[in-house]
Amino acid sequence: MNNMGSLDDILTRYQTSFSQKIHAEENEDYDVLMDVFGITPELKRENKQYWGRELGKCWESLVIESCKGLDTFQSALKNGVDEPCDLRVGKYAIDTKYRIGSGDSGTLKKFRQYGSMLQDEGYIPVFLFLREDNLKTAVSTCKKAGWEIYIGQESFDFIKEISGFDLQDYLIRKVKMFKVKS
Repeated sequence: MNNMGSLDDILTRYQTSFSQKIHAEENEDYDVLMDVFGITPELKRENKQYWGRELGKCWESLVIESCKGLDTFQSALKNGVDEPCDLRVGKYAIDTKYRIGSGDSGTLKKFRQYGSMLQDEGYIPVFLFLREDNLKTAVSTCKKAGWEIYIGQESFDFIKEISGFDLQDYLIRKVKMFKVKS
């Protein structure tokens, strides 16, 4: 005989989980990289996966380049085929993300493993998220796994603190200078 209370508990748990998801379909938020390229939320919604991936790679490249001249700069740490971080600066192992929108168990498991591995290597694992519309449960899971999390303005402040370079000011000065041709 089924326990209706347990079934209701399962449905309630999923209802709560689904309700916490960020639905960016109607997200009208801009970020400084979108502004640099003149990308509108409408254009981005046409192919969210493409734009998210490409803007993420751009963000990663900009952060790496901002730190490259530092004496304590090291490239990504490799662990077989995995790359648990994009760059290292001094005691920090830094992974850049445009945003974190997935709370799938595989992704979060990987972040937990990477956080532990980086700490075992003597680093402080750091996530630098550009966007502020991150999935709260995923961010919380990363924090519990030992990652320091910097989001939006905090990311730019962290970059400036470790590198001396104001990446945010640089990008603001480049707004619409690299407009995407439609």
